[in-house]
Amino acid sequence: MHDPLSEFDEGSPGPSTRRSPSPPAGQASGSWLQRTREQLTVRLRVAVREPVPVTVLAVQRYLGDSSGYSYDVTLWDGAEQDTWLLSPELGHLVRENRLRCGRSVLVLRCSYRYLEKKLGSGLVCVEELELGDHEQTPEDRHTRTGPDSPLSGDRKHYLPLWNNEDPYGDIWRRRGPGHDVTVDVGKVCSLQKLEMIGLSKVTLPPLLVRVMHKGRLRYFGKAEKKFDYPYQAYFEVADHSGMMSLVLWNFICPEWYNTLQVGNVVLLQQYAVKKSYVYRTRPTPGNPQVKRLPSLEISLNARDPPSKITILPESNVKPEWNLPAVKYQFATRLEFSDLPQNRICDVIGLVIYVGRCERLRKRDEFEDFWIYRWVKMIDGTSDQSFLLEIFATSQPDIFKNIYPMSYLVCTQMRVMQEYPEDSSYKAYLTTTNESQVFINGYHKGQPYTSDEKVKSYIKWMKTQHEAEIGKKMTIGGYHPYPPTPSTFAKFCNDRKKEILTTIRELKAMIEQLHYREHKRVAVQGIIAACVFVENTSKMKMELDSFQKPNVLNIVSTEPGCEEQVPCRVPAVADQSGSHSKRCAELLTPQTKAYNLIKRRKKPDSGVGHTVSDPENAPVMHPLGGDVNSRSQGSPNFEDERAGSWVTESDDTSYHRLSWENPLWSEVKLSVKEHLYYSKLYPESMTQKFNYRQRDGLMQLYNLHPAKWTDLTRDLPSFTSATMLGHYELTILGINQNIAIDVSLPVSDNFSVFGVNNLPNPLQSAGASNNEEIQDCHWYSLKGELEEYARKRNKHVICILDVCHLGEDRVEVCLNRVYSPTVDGTD
Repeated sequence: MHDPLSEFDEGSPGPSTRRSPSPPAGQASGSWLQRTREQLTVRLRVAVREPVPVTVLAVQRYLGDSSGYSYDVTLWDGAEQDTWLLSPELGHLVRENRLRCGRSVLVLRCSYRYLEKKLGSGLVCVEELELGDHEQTPEDRHTRTGPDSPLSGDRKHYLPLWNNEDPYGDIWRRRGPGHDVTVDVGKVCSLQKLEMIGLSKVTLPPLLVRVMHKGRLRYFGKAEKKFDYPYQAYFEVADHSGMMSLVLWNFICPEWYNTLQVGNVVLLQQYAVKKSYVYRTRPTPGNPQVKRLPSLEISLNARDPPSKITILPESNVKPEWNLPAVKYQFATRLEFSDLPQNRICDVIGLVIYVGRCERLRKRDEFEDFWIYRWVKMIDGTSDQSFLLEIFATSQPDIFKNIYPMSYLVCTQMRVMQEYPEDSSYKAYLTTTNESQVFINGYHKGQPYTSDEKVKSYIKWMKTQHEAEIGKKMTIGGYHPYPPTPSTFAKFCNDRKKEILTTIRELKAMIEQLHYREHKRVAVQGIIAACVFVENTSKMKMELDSFQKPNVLNIVSTEPGCEEQVPCRVPAVADQSGSHSKRCAELLTPQTKAYNLIKRRKKPDSGVGHTVSDPENAPVMHPLGGDVNSRSQGSPNFEDERAGSWVTESDDTSYHRLSWENPLWSEVKLSVKEHLYYSKLYPESMTQKFNYRQRDGLMQLYNLHPAKWTDLTRDLPSFTSATMLGHYELTILGINQNIAIDVSLPVSDNFSVFGVNNLPNPLQSAGASNNEEIQDCHWYSLKGELEEYARKRNKHVICILDVCHLGEDRVEVCLNRVYSPTVDGTD
């Protein structure tokens, strides 16, 4: 295993981006793709009578000539490959990750379009296709995975498949080390002098500067504008006189963005200067002695004039140039607790948890997204971990490879500690436009390796035992981030848009979600029922390499166990049990009367199924099961307003637990529509991290790649790190005509109403295994729901986290429940 500590020694920067493999020298004959193309050049449109399965090698996106994005798909038929244009009507298949690399498809109808501005050129357009059930990839790992430029329109380059900010393709090359250059210091102009003379001169003198900060790429392409490379990137550069902004424009970005790094010394010639753009963010300097020069910015372009950039080897940098050193503002976890809201700092630590990649829509009605993931790391200064919200920083090779046990450095992070007095609100750090992220393989040669706090962290890491730390490592799954404050009024503070939505509007919103798009919504409702469902923590999860690479097959390790079955927990009637006594230490004793029911058989689809004709549907109780199967007689409750507690017994000493609000019994048959979104998926579950299986684990929780060469063929088995199961809650609309089932996964500080009855994960109660911990969680939830049910018809505000996981799989999780009052406060 690579030793990451060695990277904090002096040396050259990390490895360069790997290029795509070269195409084979020859191609096989008898290709269905070739025959179809030849037919199309004559007939222009073909309905395929006997389609042949072909495999998608690549799906590549670019800005179309009209509104929206276009997609080119590279197909392989076993003998040859070809790239065809996807009809705009089929674009939704890509946006939902149905049509993806590695999947087999049947092309049913296609057409041919001659390119009128090119001699003898044309393209094939796929107008209708059928998705196959299995994944299939060619054996030849050197098969080329698509062209270098788009088929349709005048665009010169492809975009990343899931966002616009990352470099994508071979045009984003990284240049080699700088060459020896003689610098005539007498001709060099200082930045402070440039600020005084810049706008008055046509020909500007050379600049000798050090790169102090680097921002993420900005893509400003629009369908109606024909820029070849519509990119912009901000840097901050400094010399002995001060610091000024530098901007790369257009084609200079693909040429130089990946090459210019923080700490580089650069000689700039043939540049332009402009007045600074006021409405943009700026980094917080780590070196307080460097004066900011904000009035002008240096502009580098491929023309008018064509800029000349030279990176000088560090060995050629002379002390008499007085170039400032790059300095940082590292904060330890111990210090972080005292930092105020919006403070900028740098952090370093050992990653102990990495969340799945998700996407956040930039603006409604637009197809542009931010990509982000949540990360936890420790640095040895505190028992608590850092919680980091990391947005893509135009470093795709690093972002997709942040895994547990990595040494992670994040610069220019913003403190999000809006409610320091709120004990239920967990402060965290989020990236800014100027943030940079580094992991193992990229630390060597970075300026921060000489920082004292970085050295202290490395010293601490040398005292740690890898095997012991490895037990704490987890990856993926749903987590209720970003944290929610304790009151609904605080929740509304920073939200300018309309806050509340209806359950029916939520249904329509879900239908419009894109792959891995996350939304947080607030709906008013009544908590109607709850049931505990066993998840896959006691099951062996295996990936069939011939099926969808991002979907796990769940294989039971116990006889009769299905993919999702009600949980079996120790019988609560035996109050002499040791674990029951431990729970009693934490919780008020609850009613022990239970009623026999049958577990309902729910629709087994991932997307929310709807029941709209309750009169013809079987009578279910409380969440499901035939109402006639209930045991005779009424249960003896301490307080009937608290709701019905029911179990299903078998020959063992285990019960299936569920709860029902008395109101639900009265109105369930009159509900016109019932939506089911309570199912969890492999991506919903947190897994234990195994370093040897990191490629397969990262593939599951990363976004699906654009090219099949980035897929892992043989994905390993996974072990769930979650508890024994999760809860399914039924939320009844406040007008009692629609209901929705959502999931409530067990997580840190588990609680529905934001009041955690288990402050120290049951350590004080002595719970020693998952069954006991889960049993106590159930009683904690039981107490909350009983107290709620006594307030009959109580309206609550449910905060729901919604995420599209691909295909028709949508995850809806309850994040929190607020209890508002008439004046809007809690």
